[in-house]
Formats: sequence, C-alpha cells, structure tokens
Amino acid sequence: MTMPIPAEIKKSFSAARILGNGDDRVTLSENELFCLLSQCCRDLGLAARISKLPSLSSPPQSNDYYRLPLAWFQTPQAGCPAAAELVESLAACVAHEPDFRLYFENLATLHKRRVKYQRILSGQPKPTMNQIGPRSLLEFGGVDDGLLASWLVWRKWIFDVDNRAAQETGYLFEPVLASCLGGEAVGSKNSPVKRLNERGEPTGEGRQIDCYDGESQLAYEFKLRVTIAASGQGRFGEELSFPREARAAGLTPVLIVLDPTPSPRLDELIAAFVANGGKHYVGAAAWTHMDSKAGKTMAVFLERYIRPPLTEMAKHEDAWPETIQLSWTKDEIRVQGTKANIRIPRKG
Repeated sequence: MTMPIPAEIKKSFSAARILGNGDDRVTLSENELFCLLSQCCRDLGLAARISKLPSLSSPPQSNDYYRLPLAWFQTPQAGCPAAAELVESLAACVAHEPDFRLYFENLATLHKRRVKYQRILSGQPKPTMNQIGPRSLLEFGGVDDGLLASWLVWRKWIFDVDNRAAQETGYLFEPVLASCLGGEAVGSKNSPVKRLNERGEPTGEGRQIDCYDGESQLAYEFKLRVTIAASGQGRFGEELSFPREARAAGLTPVLIVLDPTPSPRLDELIAAFVANGGKHYVGAAAWTHMDSKAGKTMAVFLERYIRPPLTEMAKHEDAWPETIQLSWTKDEIRVQGTKANIRIPRKG
C-alpha cells in the first residue's frame, strides 16, 4: 500500500520550483528539479539506496555542481519523471535522511538565484547618454571622446550588474546560512530584538537578525570579513550596538566572521560581543561551529556549496587583476582574459 505524501514534502517541492513573481519569476522545470534531486542524492550517497529515484539518462561529467553549466540542467533527460513522481522520490529521500528536504530546498534556492542572475546579465540594458553623459564633465577634453563614451558605458553597466549581484547574493547567502544553523533570517518587522536609545530604553523599532535560533535563544550576526574600510562609513556604530540590543532582548549574541584577517575593527567588534555575554567564531572556528550546528547532512551542504567559492576567491586577495578585454556585440558581451573568457548572451 502506498503511503500518502506528507503535506510538508509537497509544500517543499512547490517552493523549490518557483522564485519571485511577475517578469522576474523563475520557474524550474521537472527536468531541472530531477537533475537537482539527483545531485543531492549524489552528494549524500543516497542514489543507490533510493529505489524510487530513476537514473539520469545523461549523467554529468562532474559531481561538482559549480563545474556544471546551467545548460546541463536544462538538457532533457530521457524518462524524466513527472512532478508527482518527483514528489514521491523526494519523500523517499527524506525517509532515509530527514534533513534531505532542507538540503534540497537550499540547493534549489541557490540554483534559482544563479538562473535569475544569468537573466540579469543577459538583459541588463546598455546605459544611455541621457543617464551618464553629464559624468563626462569630469574627464572631457583630456581623452578621446569615443573612448570616454565607451568608458562611461562600461563602468555604469558593470556598476549596475554588480549592484544586482550584491542584492541577489544578500537574498541568498544569509537565509541559507541561517537554515544550516537551525534558525532563520528575521526582518526588522518581526524581530524580537528592538533598537535602544541613548538611555538604553527600547524604541519599539525592530532590528534585523541574520539568524535567529529561538530554541537556543541565539541571535547571530554574519560577517564575511571585518575591515577598517568596510566599517568606516558611520555603520560601525550600528554593528557595535547589535550585541547590546540582542542581550537586552534576552538573547545571546553570536558573531560569525568567515575571513580571519586581523583588524582593529574586528577586535573592537569581538570585544562588544564579549562585553554583552556573547560568543564569537572567526575563520576556521566559524566553519567548525557552523558544521557542528548544522548536523551531518547540512554540514555537507556548507562544505560543498558555501565554503568553496569563498575560500577559492580568497586565494586571489593579494593578486593584481589580470588583464582583460571587454567587447560588446548585438549577441553577446565577452570578457576575455589571458587564459579563459566569459561569454554573456544578450537579449535585445
């Protein structure tokens, strides 16, 4: 007798499929979801143990998700199950490993954001001279007019897509880390942490929490890195006030800093957390803490999907940027490096 599929499994599958609304909406196909589900099973060593999960007809060349082009996930797999069968497969995986659902949700979230960002790159419009022409006043006459116009276009376009990258990463990074730690990102509207005035009295205004673990009464603050430059625009007072306000709310403030590069600001921030009964984990200690909180399954997710991009990019911290050539045609934008290139298909 076939057991009914739990409602939370159906809800999880539906949520994994869709991101956003309107023109920005990303909807994953059954084929993409099948490939993602199979990827999760490979990561966790479940593929051979789940009889309800069909095999891919075109296996990937790599088990490393980041080395697989987005186009591979869209390549039709012969015998791709229908949505109802995929939900059954997801339920079977969760029966073997309870945290599989969260693992699948997070990978689907990561994939949707990557798909969306490729759309942004392909569709971000070329700046107009009405927008950027006045900026030529600062350089006009000292350089060739045509070169100056191209320089204005390139730097504005790069600025725009970089802003979108920061925005999309923010929507992705903190909620994923929070879920791995067994908590959730909380916005200011529903936050248990309230801002305090100069007299230490609650103002009633809520404060956003990167990760709130209500069961353990922990309020996490995530930082990739703490430097003098990054915290020197009047925002550092905000960062220093968080542990005090979290403590006032009856929570233990916890600071997570992934990059261990020393700085006076980092020392000052750690001191503020310690003074308010908080904890801090920096560098290797941060990853160890997150692994211990995540549990066996979600620790795999951290190690496969969060840590590699950060650690690999950190290796280039002190290197001079390599020489690149930028070209823009009707069909694509091309970034040509010394050994490789990035090709961005363009729409319109």
